[in-house]
Amino acid sequence: MTKYTFTEKKDTRSGFGEGLLEVGKKNDKVVALCADLTGSLKMNAFQKEFPERFFQVGIAEANMMGLAAGMTIGGKIPFTGTFANFSTGRVYDQIRQSIAYSEKNVKICASHAGLTLGEDGATHQILEDMGMMKMLPNMTVINPCDFNQTKAATIAIAEHHGPVYLRFGRPSVPIFTPENEKFEIGKAIKFIEGSDVSIFATGHLLWHAIEAEAILREKGISAEIINIHTIKPLDVKAIIDSVGKTGCAVSAEEHQINGGLGDSIAQALCRNLPAPLEVIGVNDQFGESGKPMDLLDKYGLGTDNIVAAAEKVMSRKQLQKI
Repeated sequence: MTKYTFTEKKDTRSGFGEGLLEVGKKNDKVVALCADLTGSLKMNAFQKEFPERFFQVGIAEANMMGLAAGMTIGGKIPFTGTFANFSTGRVYDQIRQSIAYSEKNVKICASHAGLTLGEDGATHQILEDMGMMKMLPNMTVINPCDFNQTKAATIAIAEHHGPVYLRFGRPSVPIFTPENEKFEIGKAIKFIEGSDVSIFATGHLLWHAIEAEAILREKGISAEIINIHTIKPLDVKAIIDSVGKTGCAVSAEEHQINGGLGDSIAQALCRNLPAPLEVIGVNDQFGESGKPMDLLDKYGLGTDNIVAAAEKVMSRKQLQKI
């Protein structure tokens, strides 16, 4: 059995910064736009290396999306950068009308997502962004789990034609995926094989799912851990194959329960293989100011919550057999 450990923690936004610099070196059509948050988005290296391809638009996010859409007409591949709240909620109309509708090749790169933004509080901790983006036709939605995977995802979306929403965060989190592993959009990754319960996790909560698996194993429960890094298009086959074996599932995300990964998995199961599902996420609440990991625990997104959800869903599976 694979045992996952880590020796270093790093913020996923830095993975984006390194990936952006790498794609800039590979492809001179790549351009970057930022809404006055160059340092926060780790876009400094790209700006220094390619000043003629970097555009500081100021605190004008809607204008940034319009500029990015226009640049694609000339063959450019624009990467926009700002906080997730400003990348979605503030500019939803511009994304819908100018980018998604006409399938413009814009990469919307969003940092500081979810509760783990921490002390900045509810006004900045957007928890609805993946739902907003996945509802848009033509939009691909990606939520990587650590520094390495975020870097790989940034490189991959440069080669993908069409609008993409790439979500990442501020806190330092364990690096546990292989360095330089190729990122396949829409292809889930099985981390740990199991037979009793399937745990589908995305973003920062994947490490918590791995921690939960170790606790469950000590209790004699075999949990299968699958990384759903691409929210849309969803790897339905991976979900059905896993639940077909285990008979029940848990989903875990740093997002509202309404409209998130759990909703997508529930739809996949209803249409293909009805089975019990427990959803770990924020339950119809706004966030608040606090330490990132404390907030995950307070809102029911911690390792112990995943363990409890796995035990609960397994009991529901047993009830179905009676």
